[in-house]
Amino acid sequence: MMKLKRPPGLIFVLITLFIDVMGVGLSAPILPKLIAGFIGDVSTASYYYGAVTTSYALMLFVFSPIQGALSDRFGRKPVLLFSLFGTGLTYIGLTFAPTLPWIFTAQILNGLTGGSVAVVFAYIADVSTPEERPKNFGLVGAVLALGWVVGPALGGLLGAWGLRFPFAVAAIITFLNLLYGILVVSESHSPEHRRSFSWSRANPVASLGLLRKNAIVFGLAAIMLCTDIALQCFISTWVLFTTYKFAWTTVQAGLSLALLGVMTAAVQGGLIRPLISRFGSRKIIIVGLTFSMIGYLLYAFATAGWMLYWIIVLNGFDFTVKPTAQGLVSAQVSSQEQGAIQGALSSLTALASIIGPLLATNLFGYFTSDRASIRLPEIPFFLGAFLFALALWLAIATFSKRRLV
Repeated sequence: MMKLKRPPGLIFVLITLFIDVMGVGLSAPILPKLIAGFIGDVSTASYYYGAVTTSYALMLFVFSPIQGALSDRFGRKPVLLFSLFGTGLTYIGLTFAPTLPWIFTAQILNGLTGGSVAVVFAYIADVSTPEERPKNFGLVGAVLALGWVVGPALGGLLGAWGLRFPFAVAAIITFLNLLYGILVVSESHSPEHRRSFSWSRANPVASLGLLRKNAIVFGLAAIMLCTDIALQCFISTWVLFTTYKFAWTTVQAGLSLALLGVMTAAVQGGLIRPLISRFGSRKIIIVGLTFSMIGYLLYAFATAGWMLYWIIVLNGFDFTVKPTAQGLVSAQVSSQEQGAIQGALSSLTALASIIGPLLATNLFGYFTSDRASIRLPEIPFFLGAFLFALALWLAIATFSKRRLV
């Protein structure tokens, strides 16, 4: 039976996770335009936005496992409070940033202190009985989906009051949750269960070696890497693309990204289980990759802004691929290896978050500049379609030559 102190702690960590995801979504329709305000044009701003996004993702990739290891040594609460304090400072820095280097500094700080997802999972495991863990971990998925719906919508709507105003609101929310954590929440990780800090456990690169376990795991991991990079091409250039081609406002950009969050939640939360039960995982991955490739080509060839909303809805099948492939990977390893293999997949996602934005924003910047022989703002979506085609080829090769467990 859970103690009375646990519900406030569970609420606290879920709010912390929501703030992290909401902050990423909130920044999506705002930050590219804020950077463009310093630079002067969208094409040049895309290079700087790609560098800012990559800096954040790189810090997150390096320091997320370090935060997890530190929470094993010093407890969950101090690490989560440190993460919230850093996130709050990030929002203050973005609110008052007088120059572009301030934005870089703020996002680097955000990545350095923002890797709280692993600590949130650890906290939930600490305070939940074995019977309650599936339900409580399920809340994490709901919070992630909600954060990605609320964040872009809030950023887009508040951005109409000024590009810095959404960050000020986010800072207030963050520090209120920090105060709640300090005053109300108890530590979940008892001293007798703590272990010394180890750099080997905090190494984000070493875990990737687990994905070479066998040909099936390697093939599925390669498919997920392609799809993650393609998704990052979409996210990192969406506001730049819609501003350049259709002159969208922050409200339009924010609502479209919120719609993307709604489709993700609807497909992954409600449709994916019956689809897998009916058609099987392999068919779902093949069809999902085909839809994704076609969808990205439709984005590229859209001639009016209103079409993009319909393409987001029609391309919803895209969001079946990664969780289905992740489930197949999980079936290939023993119960003792589940935590390690999921950590490796998280590192792979973080790696895609470094590669995708840097690649897509630089291509967009070049093909919308005067140096390009042709203007091609759609280049990130052509790249995404190619990556989905590559993933489709990998899926067919993996499924035809190997027998899945």
